[in-house]
Amino acid sequence: MTHEREITEPVELCLPDGRLDPDAVGWTRRPLHRANLRGWGRRKRWEYWGVVTPTHILGVVASSLDYAGVHSVYLLDRATGTEVATEAVVPLARGVVLPERSGAGRVSVRAGAVTVTIDQTPEATLLRASAGQVEIDLTMPLPPGHESLGVVVPWGRHRFQYTVKDVGRPVQGRFRVGTTWHDVPSAESFAVLDHGRGKWPYSITWNWAAGAGPGRAIQLGGAWTDGTGSTENALVVDGRLHKIGDELRWRYDRADWTRPWRITGPRVDVTFHPFHERVSRTSLGVVANETHQCFGHFTGWAATDDGERIDLDGLVGWAEEARNRW
Repeated sequence: MTHEREITEPVELCLPDGRLDPDAVGWTRRPLHRANLRGWGRRKRWEYWGVVTPTHILGVVASSLDYAGVHSVYLLDRATGTEVATEAVVPLARGVVLPERSGAGRVSVRAGAVTVTIDQTPEATLLRASAGQVEIDLTMPLPPGHESLGVVVPWGRHRFQYTVKDVGRPVQGRFRVGTTWHDVPSAESFAVLDHGRGKWPYSITWNWAAGAGPGRAIQLGGAWTDGTGSTENALVVDGRLHKIGDELRWRYDRADWTRPWRITGPRVDVTFHPFHERVSRTSLGVVANETHQCFGHFTGWAATDDGERIDLDGLVGWAEEARNRW
């Protein structure tokens, strides 16, 4: 079990010389870090929004990996298994706008067929994206008292990552596939934010799982945080975040990604049942990625801070393994 401290006041991620500020190491219930990254090389910045509706799953990425900007729009038809994916790669991440604070400012990308604009205010986030035959127009309101998990993961003073995982966020709006518009039913849909800012080791592997349902959401991570003293694990019940400071055990079959995954720890006992596997690969010489992201349902439980076991049966979301050279 880790012994992370909760940060409750605004803090800067880096010292003036670009090293990690020790006062930034900890976790938050709302975004409080300013990612004042300095220098070039290994500096990674991204915004990922994943949206689950009863009929579709959407994913939008805007990123700067220093060597390149890698942006994408993804759509899965849950009934047919049909995927529509468009990616744009921009050398040296030219033209990418990514603010220093999560939940504030504008994200902007225009590259090839991919256009992404994300406007963030204290009341809501507005996401507009288009790529080929897909167009997305969504609003993610921020309810009063809604909490998200912010964590700083320290590999050292020169290598570190700040992440915000906002799971179970309300979402409304619509999206187009071809000539057909689909409404997003707000009562049956949810959004997940992965906001990342940091300076990474060249080679890294991570696991990530996120799922939500009425009044409940789960956020689980592994591999990349092991041994750092930080974790990105949390349970959200009716908007209240319960931080889980245990390193979890992940078990899954890399020869058959659609077999059930097991994620366990003292406060977590979860089985994830995939219904679709998405494979994403990027190879740009020094920059390469392979991600297996499975969408599916959760069963099992996770415990609140006071020990109450919350039933997670029926939550919908994903579990993934990502391997990066960057």
